[in-house]
Amino acid sequence: MYNTLKRLGPGLLFAGAAVGVSHLVQSTRAGADFDFGLIWALLLVHLFKYPFFQYGPRYTLATGECLLDGYRKLGNPVLITYFILTFATMFTIQTALTIVTAGLASTLFGITTDTVTWSAIITVTCMFILLLGRYKLLDKLMKVIVLTLTISTLITVMLAIPETTAPHSLKQVFPKSDAGMAFLIAFMGWMPAPLDISIWHSLWTMEKRKNIPGYSLKNSITDFNIGYSSTIVLGILFMALGALIMFGSGEVFSNNATTFSEQLIALYTGNLGEVAYIIIAIAAFTTMFSTTLTTLDASPRAMSYTTRLLIGKYHRNSYMWWMIILATGTIAILLFFLSEMKTLIDIATILSFVTAPFYAIINFRLICSSHTPEKDKPGISLKIISWLGIIFLTGFTIWYVITLF
Repeated sequence: MYNTLKRLGPGLLFAGAAVGVSHLVQSTRAGADFDFGLIWALLLVHLFKYPFFQYGPRYTLATGECLLDGYRKLGNPVLITYFILTFATMFTIQTALTIVTAGLASTLFGITTDTVTWSAIITVTCMFILLLGRYKLLDKLMKVIVLTLTISTLITVMLAIPETTAPHSLKQVFPKSDAGMAFLIAFMGWMPAPLDISIWHSLWTMEKRKNIPGYSLKNSITDFNIGYSSTIVLGILFMALGALIMFGSGEVFSNNATTFSEQLIALYTGNLGEVAYIIIAIAAFTTMFSTTLTTLDASPRAMSYTTRLLIGKYHRNSYMWWMIILATGTIAILLFFLSEMKTLIDIATILSFVTAPFYAIINFRLICSSHTPEKDKPGISLKIISWLGIIFLTGFTIWYVITLF
């Protein structure tokens, strides 16, 4: 049992990075606005994104390299495109995560209601954890965080079931309004996570392989499947919370992070009682802090590695400098968009969705190329799902761009 738990890591880091805004905010909003009507979207996007996430650890353990090394083998234009896309989106993504975490911290812990101050505290705390312990500490923390999150969220849903008064339906719906369609794209953009997390997962798998001798592809796929399954379960649980507690309430979410957090907690405790407050507080804050922490580690790690591949030089402090750049950019954006949390989140999630076809196509091309050993290439089932996934992601992206303009 101990050895099994020891081999878990990158998959739970994936879950920690994935379960955040997509679940706490977007899944809860989906339940609040559409009842259980968007379960189809949650399950479909999980199915069609699955292969492209799995190709990260698969390629790494098959070749001993991360996906970024593979991108370079496909040609520098591919690696440069990744660098540009990541640089263009990482600040918005980190800001969206940090502002929600800061809002929850302000509501739960008091001290100050200033979101920028809380954002700075959270960012510095995450930087300290990462620079102090790097991967090993993050690996250990995430096992506790994901377990705590799953248990507390499940208990909250169980408490909500007997308290719900509004009629509910499992009838699936497709949003018709412009706002509804924009939300659907945003919902799927980060459900369970942006596809560039496959690169992060690849890098974490390299670190795990260094720390655990004999860490195999089978270990990795099992680890990933556990983490991925937890994102599906938690996505449904948060949607259920939104449906059971918020659907039909008439409550409109605020764009302000602190006010949003207060509304979220108040709606829960108003229906479930103050006894549930601590459970909800643990679930909500743990969700967002874990995501903020893993993302602050992953983006600098990926950018540091990409920079080394592009310029051919390695600087031992490049990870730290990229983290400082990301943290500084995050705080700067917060100062300008503090009152527009919902808009900021929608921008970040939509950007993630429209860039998804690039990562899907490149990951699939790499795993099926001569750079991957034949025995480690995906089977026919994964290939079929991959082709369907590329069609699904590309089709939805084109459809969204057409409706937008």
